[in-house]
Amino acid sequence: MKLAILSNGNANYSTKRLVEEAEKRGHKVQVVKYKNCYLSLDDKHPDVYYKGEKLPKFDAVLPRISNGMTRYGCAVLRQFEMQGIYTPIASVAITRARDKLRAAQILAKYDVDTPKTLVSRNTSDIDDLLEQIGLPVIIKLASGTHGNGVILADTRKAAKSALQAFYLYNEDGTNILLQEFIKESAGTDIRAFVVGGRVIASMQRQSLDDDFRSNLHKGGMGTPVKLTDEEKKTAIKAAKAMGLHICGVDLMRSSRGPLVLEVNASPGFGIEKVTGRDVASKIIDYIEHNAPRRNGKDRIGA
Repeated sequence: MKLAILSNGNANYSTKRLVEEAEKRGHKVQVVKYKNCYLSLDDKHPDVYYKGEKLPKFDAVLPRISNGMTRYGCAVLRQFEMQGIYTPIASVAITRARDKLRAAQILAKYDVDTPKTLVSRNTSDIDDLLEQIGLPVIIKLASGTHGNGVILADTRKAAKSALQAFYLYNEDGTNILLQEFIKESAGTDIRAFVVGGRVIASMQRQSLDDDFRSNLHKGGMGTPVKLTDEEKKTAIKAAKAMGLHICGVDLMRSSRGPLVLEVNASPGFGIEKVTGRDVASKIIDYIEHNAPRRNGKDRIGA
């Protein structure tokens, strides 16, 4: 199988693990720095060029697109999709997941339990918003990632000041969300790694100080955790709702059951180190099973 991995480069840990696992099985792997690609928009030949050369026809393309390069990275991925090349993570699913407002709407549509969330573009609604959501309240940018663009306001005055600042300096028009604060899970959440409709690894993330955010990128500590059946079903349901066959689902334990915080379309592989689970192997398994053969057979390995 010829596999392309769209990534920022070979130095990325997740990319290294995927290359290692794929090559171990005899697959030919090319890591493509998508930001250095250019596209031919001829409708008869939707080609992708990299380092001055047209990329060959791959059997599968696996995207590992960073949040800051979502638009262009997905444009490159769409070009491969136009060629009929299989990808386990569709470009449309990535763009939906990266827009927190759109993602919240989709999760609500498919009845996935989440913390109560409100959004408004009007500063005059602040009092009404706070009345509905309560205090303390989490305020976040719809485009934030790794815990950035997220604050906790514990008083009405602090919430108003934060919202007014966000509205005033939010020149790019990114939506601002207000989210219910779940006291019983403050500083703690769960990452469930889903591949092909199954949870293959899970860890609990805990902040090491008073920070309410538990992201590993913010210095949080990860430990293996066993999920309940309800938590597994919730993670799988969220992944399915977002149309993501490979993703990380962030959950929070609450008095009313598991609540989904976010569905990550390009989850890191730090969970391998924490849990000892071979995530890369499961992803390559999934691609092998689902990527159509170029020679006309139904499945890779058939």
